Amino acid sequence: MNDKNREELIDIILKKAINTQISTTNVPYLEIFTTTINDQNFNYVVYEPSLCIILQGKKELAFANETYSYDKNNYLLLSTHLPIKVSIKDARFEKPYVAFQIKFSIEEIYEVLKMINIDMKNKKSTSQKGLFIDSLDEKLSDSLYRFVKLLENSKQSIEFLSPMIKKEILYNLLSSNANEFLIQFALDGTTTNQIVKVINEIKTNFKDKLNIKELSKKFNLGETTLYNHFKTITSLSPIQFQKQLRLEEAKRLLQNFNAEVSQVAFDVGYESASQFSREFKRYFGKTPSCFINWIVIFIFKLSLIYFWV
Repeated sequence: MNDKNREELIDIILKKAINTQISTTNVPYLEIFTTTINDQNFNYVVYEPSLCIILQGKKELAFANETYSYDKNNYLLLSTHLPIKVSIKDARFEKPYVAFQIKFSIEEIYEVLKMINIDMKNKKSTSQKGLFIDSLDEKLSDSLYRFVKLLENSKQSIEFLSPMIKKEILYNLLSSNANEFLIQFALDGTTTNQIVKVINEIKTNFKDKLNIKELSKKFNLGETTLYNHFKTITSLSPIQFQKQLRLEEAKRLLQNFNAEVSQVAFDVGYESASQFSREFKRYFGKTPSCFINWIVIFIFKLSLIYFWV
């Protein structure tokens, strides 16, 4: 993406963003994010299937015992729900970190594949990691620019144009180095596609007790096959994956100052509040009660900063 277009999108997003959090927009499946705070440590984020673009700043990812980094010259592509450790770099008050992501479904990928008649019979069916990073090219950059520019359009224009530009973005990805990566996850019947369905099942029912034997039968996979391929794609076992989903949801619920720790534990699927507290502390480094206090203090300090600025 050329500098002029990038600066234009940064200006649009900074006007639309709400403080330092992910903001939904009036363009379907488009979310924006800005912050002036660098991460001292890696923090877990549960990504959805999406295309992630940085316009300003840098991000580091820790996944499957490897560290990745990307910036304005690259894109991050995620094929399924993935918990990933992330750390934002090069963010400051006078030059914030600015990024956006476009969510998509495997079904949308498959629809584009059918339209462009790619021969999928000879594609490999081996599982691979659920993330892919590559360089932005001119065609993809152009379609991304026009998609984000829809933020300035009328509701009618957005409703008419956004589905078409989104298909164009997916087409450009399928015409790039991401082709093999996306096809594996979208092609019905491959082991990888079945694991994506397992991941969606666990995410939808993360509060329920996990039964690997039942999952294996439901998706016609051997238990060992399910476990090994699941770990290849997500870097986690199914039980670890479910635990992270529960704890991330608990963290979100605890940000409500009126939340009761014991109630939150049960709400996310724990039968024991004490077990929940132990696992929460192991995962986040703070007990649930300390986390609530930390949130209160953080927001108070942030309000003082904005007041004096």
